[in-house]
Amino acid sequence: MKNLVVLTGAGISAESGILTFRDMGGLWQQYKIEEVASAYAWHNNPQQVLDFYNLRRKQLDKVEPNAGHYALVKLEHQYQTTIITQNVDDLHERAGSSKVLHLHGELRKVRSEHNENLVSTLAGWELKLGDLASDGAQLRPDIVWFGEAVPMINTAITIVKQADILIIIGTSLSVYPAAGLMHEAPIHCPKYYIDPNANQQSAPGLITISDKASIGVPRLVNTLLQSE
Repeated sequence: MKNLVVLTGAGISAESGILTFRDMGGLWQQYKIEEVASAYAWHNNPQQVLDFYNLRRKQLDKVEPNAGHYALVKLEHQYQTTIITQNVDDLHERAGSSKVLHLHGELRKVRSEHNENLVSTLAGWELKLGDLASDGAQLRPDIVWFGEAVPMINTAITIVKQADILIIIGTSLSVYPAAGLMHEAPIHCPKYYIDPNANQQSAPGLITISDKASIGVPRLVNTLLQSE
C-alpha cells in the first residue's frame, strides 16, 4: 500500500464550529497571545490560562467531526494513511482516523509543569489550580505554547519524507515549523492543497483545490480511491 500523509490545519476544524486563531473573529481577537498561550502567561497568571483552555474543552464537547474528517477515514481502506495535524482537538480521532500525530499537543491531555513526559488524559473539561501530576507538580495543558519547541516535528519530518501522496488541508501555510513539512516530501510525490484561498500564486508547485474541507476533501478522496 502507498503511504499517504495528510497535513491538517485550523480550517478543517473551523467547519465543525471550532474558533480559529487567525481568521476574522478568531480567538486571537479576544485574547492577547502572550496572555493565554505562552510560558510567560502560565507563570504570570495561570488561572487565566486555565480558564482559556477550560472554555476550549467545553466548546469541544459541543461540536462534531464534519464531512472532511469522515472522508479522510475512507483513505485507510487503500492507503497507509497518517494524519499530521496542527489542531489540538480530537475530531480526527472521533471521526475514526486511526493514526494521528498532534504537532501542537492535545486539548484533552494535561501534563506536569515540570516534566513534559508525565502526560495524562483529563477527565471532563475543567483543569484547576491544585490539580497535581504524579510528581506533585501542577498540571498544565499539554499544548505547545508560543516560544516552546515542537517535540514531534522530527517524527513528522520522517513521516513526510516517506510519503507517496501528500494532502494539505485548511492551513495558511504560514505557521512554522509545520508549514515547512511539505518541503520534506519526495520530489515525485504529488502534493494537493485544499483551502478556500488555495491558488497557484499562494502555493506554487501544489495541486490546488479552492474549496472548504467539507467539500474538497470528499471530492479528492473519491478521486484517489477510484484511481487505485
